[in-house]
This record gives sequence, structure tokens and C-alpha cells, in this order.
Amino acid sequence: MMSVTILIIAVTCIASFVGFSNQKLIDDLIFYPPAITNRNQWYRFITCGFIHADIPHLAFNMYSFYMFGQSIEDACVSIFGASGKLMYLLLYISALFVCLLPTYFKHKDSYHYRSLGASGAVSAIVFAFIFLDPLQGIGLIIIPGIHLPAFLFGIIYLGVSAYLAKRGNSNINHSAHFWGAVYGILFLIVTCNAFGHFNPLTNFIEEVQAYIKHLTS
Repeated sequence: MMSVTILIIAVTCIASFVGFSNQKLIDDLIFYPPAITNRNQWYRFITCGFIHADIPHLAFNMYSFYMFGQSIEDACVSIFGASGKLMYLLLYISALFVCLLPTYFKHKDSYHYRSLGASGAVSAIVFAFIFLDPLQGIGLIIIPGIHLPAFLFGIIYLGVSAYLAKRGNSNINHSAHFWGAVYGILFLIVTCNAFGHFNPLTNFIEEVQAYIKHLTS
């Protein structure tokens, strides 16, 4: 069966590359709150995640997604069985929507505000990975060669994203990063308890407690 991760990357790359030379496509798909408020174009919550500002923006998001996505796709199949790939796709698509809700309510009448890119959904996938495997080492781009346990990386990421979102004055939507990350965790807690045979919250707590106990013993 085809990898959902690869399919998402392919569709995103195609749409983004077409958009690089087609401003009308960008205008039709970009997250533009007044178009949602006044014309009920709710699809923009989703479509904005499949277009990007430039090649570096696209490359960073898709590389990050590729690094973590297949692991979460496989985990969803393990947890949810035959419906695992559908559940994984639901996580990604719903994260595109949910991560932008705070942004929408803040800018619903801001005619100057626009946003695009898959960062919020990618954050959801990364934090789903962190939640399922909290002790896996994750590197810091700003400090090459240094790897932190995933849960510590997650704490730093959330703190920095919250700070930058509150400070504002940036072309990067840090609020979407923060809420996408939170949503990735909440999605797993709810769906695993409702449809799966695995309690990710208990697993996370036990692994982190064992790690701390090991450090302090």
C-alpha cells in the first residue's frame, strides 16, 4: 500500500512548485482570514498547508515531515490496525485546520494578514513522535552534534514557540507551530483511548519517569 507520507509530500511539492509561478493559485489557496469571515472559504484552513513561500520553506517543512512522518504512519497502523493510515491522514489534515484556529480568531478581520505552509501540521506529526517515543534523541539545528531526549526537545520547542508567538513581529506563524504541536499530542490521547489498544499518556509518563530515575540514581 502506498505511503501516505510520500503521497502528502508529493501533492505538497506539486502544488507549491505550481504556486511559485502562479500568483492566482496562491491567492486562491492561501490562509486569508477575511475571505473566511466574509465569504465562508473555510477550505483555506487546509489548502494553505499545501503551498509554500519558496523552495527553502518547502524543503524544510517536507524534510521535517519526512523524517518523522513515516514513523508515525507506521505507529498508527500498529495502534489502529486497518484504519491506521486513514487515522494518520486525519491527524495531518485536521492539524492543518486546528493549528490555525487561534490565528483566525486573532486576525479574522485583518485584511493585511496572510499565511501559508505546512508547519503547523508538521509540528503535530513531530510531537506525535515525541509523545510516542519520548526518549528518542532529537538533534538541535543550532547546535550540531547535540541530541536531546525527545521530550526535552519538545519542552524547549513549545517554550520558544510560545514566546515568539507572544512577541510577534515575525513573518513566521509561531502560534500555528505551538498549537499544532499541542494538537498532535491531544489527537493521540483521544483517538488511542477511543479506538486503539494503547495508552500513550501512560507510556509517556512511565518512560520519562524511568529516565529521570536513571539520571538521579
